[in-house]
Amino acid sequence: MDLNFSKSTDSEHTIKVDPILIAAFWSSVKAPAGGKAKFKIQTAFVGTNAPIKVVGKSENGENLGTINGKMQNNLFKGKFDIPEDMEIGDQVYFEVSFPKNGLDGESERIPVVPMIRVNNMRWSATEARRGDTLTLSAFVDGVRDNEELVVTIYEYDRDSVHDKITELPATVHDGRIEIEWEYQYYEDTDEIPTQEELDEYGGSYNPPEYFFTIKVEDEEFGLNQESELLQFKDNIEIEVTDENDEPMSNANYTITLADGSQRTGTLDENGSVVLEDIPPGVYTYDIEGKQQE
Repeated sequence: MDLNFSKSTDSEHTIKVDPILIAAFWSSVKAPAGGKAKFKIQTAFVGTNAPIKVVGKSENGENLGTINGKMQNNLFKGKFDIPEDMEIGDQVYFEVSFPKNGLDGESERIPVVPMIRVNNMRWSATEARRGDTLTLSAFVDGVRDNEELVVTIYEYDRDSVHDKITELPATVHDGRIEIEWEYQYYEDTDEIPTQEELDEYGGSYNPPEYFFTIKVEDEEFGLNQESELLQFKDNIEIEVTDENDEPMSNANYTITLADGSQRTGTLDENGSVVLEDIPPGVYTYDIEGKQQE
């Protein structure tokens, strides 16, 4: 767009500019049968709230419908439903017109492809300890073999503000992906709120939990935790000595864990005990009536 002005700048001038259709394009390179195909339309000088009409079509004569709307800030977004029984390989496009501006145009063609489906997303275990190697797997339909996808691992948040932990590449083989991931917990477990702390607010203990998603093109599958949640389990080791710095051999103990549960038992001859697969977080213990933290 080339605008040249040669009039003086010391007075007002009225200049007429013609509306322009800058682009009308699909947001993806494929139209999944049974899914949706998104599009964008960009303009200049058509005016806010200018009426727009978009008609979806295919080379084989399929009608995808008509969308009527209004331009906002020279941008219009929409999507067409692609019929599930539409012929694979057919080419879809859309025509756009602006009734009050005398503009019209047409998008590029994109092919109709099988609907992408991701299911049976699974962790190889329901619990993870530091250093555990886990296998993440899923079945992927509608994607060619050897195509590379992106697996994202999130730490689950009850308020849906999930923290991204890492992204991993995964390649489709025979309609399936399978990758390995070594689990580590790098944060301070002392910062995990205990049940005792949460009782004041009516909350409940929530250990670190994880889920993963699979991104295929511009769609991310698994955001509703279809993989189910992987839970972090921790280990603790306690060594107890008396006032003379001697091991409290064979002393009875009661340990209150972060989730409010308790473990009881007897220290060994070295005054120590190791507990595995416990809820991570701050714990307290009582040795024959002497409370410790």
